[in-house]
Amino acid sequence: MTSANRTDDKLAELNQPSLWSGINAYRSDPLIVDLTAALPRGIREDLENMGRYVTSPEAQELARMANQGTPQLRTHGPRGERLDVVEFHPAWHALMRRSMSVGLHSSVWDPQADTEAKDEAHKVRAARFYLMAQLESGHLCPLTMTSASVAALSASPAVQKDWAPKILSRKYDSSNKPAMQKSAVTIGMGMTEKQGGTDVRANRSAAEKVSEGIYRLSGHKWFMSAPMSDAFIMLAQTKEGMGCFLVPRLLEDGSANGLQFQRLKDKVGNRSNASSEVEFSDTFGFLLGGPDAGIRTILDMVTLTRLDCALASSGIMRASLAEAVHHTRGRSVFGKMLVNQPIMTRVLADMALDVAAATALSFRLADAFDKARGNAEQAAYARVMTPVAKYWCCKIAPALIYEAMECIGGNGYIEERPIARHYREAPVNAIWEGSGNVMALDVLRVLNRGKDLFETVFAGLARDLGPAGKKTIDVLRAAIALCEQDEGAARLLVEQLALAAGAAELYRLGAGRIADAFIETRLAGGWRSTYGMLDSRFDASYIVDLLYPPAA
Repeated sequence: MTSANRTDDKLAELNQPSLWSGINAYRSDPLIVDLTAALPRGIREDLENMGRYVTSPEAQELARMANQGTPQLRTHGPRGERLDVVEFHPAWHALMRRSMSVGLHSSVWDPQADTEAKDEAHKVRAARFYLMAQLESGHLCPLTMTSASVAALSASPAVQKDWAPKILSRKYDSSNKPAMQKSAVTIGMGMTEKQGGTDVRANRSAAEKVSEGIYRLSGHKWFMSAPMSDAFIMLAQTKEGMGCFLVPRLLEDGSANGLQFQRLKDKVGNRSNASSEVEFSDTFGFLLGGPDAGIRTILDMVTLTRLDCALASSGIMRASLAEAVHHTRGRSVFGKMLVNQPIMTRVLADMALDVAAATALSFRLADAFDKARGNAEQAAYARVMTPVAKYWCCKIAPALIYEAMECIGGNGYIEERPIARHYREAPVNAIWEGSGNVMALDVLRVLNRGKDLFETVFAGLARDLGPAGKKTIDVLRAAIALCEQDEGAARLLVEQLALAAGAAELYRLGAGRIADAFIETRLAGGWRSTYGMLDSRFDASYIVDLLYPPAA
């Protein structure tokens, strides 16, 4: 018997369950197994390997160290020279190396990646991203931006031609060298300014044309994430209007490109990843798209990041609840296992419904991204449901993860457990790339410009909802009518649409009893401010055991 086994036996005697570790996060998740069942065998085997990795003690230790050993900014060197470099813990680089090796930053654009599933590139990446989020989400931030940046780069074919090979490379390179001298690059993002925030049209950073396609930028950014990226997508005012630019961090001779980091933000979560405040002048950037088309250009990038926000939120909710279920199955309270206490069973089952719906909705959106180009129904779904999925999946995550933490009790409220990291991480996905109100306003923007898109989406939802479809669509149409008269009601529409779409996807996947419980308690139920509100009509034990199968 190993020392680890002896320790586990002693802790079991003290009513301390084993840690949720070494459990395959892919194989133990029936929903994602079902969602990926039609993918080629090689990809499914890759997902199994990743599922084993993300819960392994070694990977969990990397995640812990990357978040405790937070990034450090070095503005100056020993001679007073500007350095403007951020140093990361070696664990961060290990996580980046692993995630880039599986293409989280590039696979949807790489013609050589997953060739046997080219028509499902977004879905395949979604599965990997969802699993990796269950380990550590901070390092996924630069990978999300790098992947999404290709959409913005496509507005300038000449720039894309130079940079795409470096973006597609899976050989992580953390060296502080000019981008074209590295084996691979990452791309960051700088949009937010003090006076602008979400209102990027109020940004004051300026861009002056130097030559065809090249501009000199000056100004500041209040938040610029992943400051050791090799380049940044930034917005700045040109003479014609708002432009979008690719701004290298270093020039071709290795000298600084005028970016001076003022400080790193001391964030609530997302601590392994650095976010900086930066001033810049005489900073050169490549124009992407027209000199007045910056908002339109960067929105193509933002749309992709919003999918990742929904996927990451779903992933960390899944990991947190899996940890809570595992704990309650291993702890005895008042003469029976905690998971079998009726009130606890209902709390777990109630949360499981939300996690299942969020996961199904996120993957349905990824599927729409794959099919949108040649299918009007899928294109409508992608446009309408991107802000909806981002809103709802990200919005429910903090409360759900807190409830899972409470199921564990005091042991859940300590930094040694992954759930503490997930809880601190959860709010950033709701705030980043458009807060809840911004998502609601985006839905209204679609409504004002193309109400027919909603009818296309409603037809699909009605088909998948079955008998519940007509009544549900009537409720959604009533919410639209209300929003047409009252902009402040937008969140009502967004939430109802998210719930309907989540239920529809669960029905489509064949999870009838799960979908019934979800739709009756969410769309047909009253106001719910906490979890555990299932009544005895729904078999709570069945829900928990189906979605979180006991270990064999």
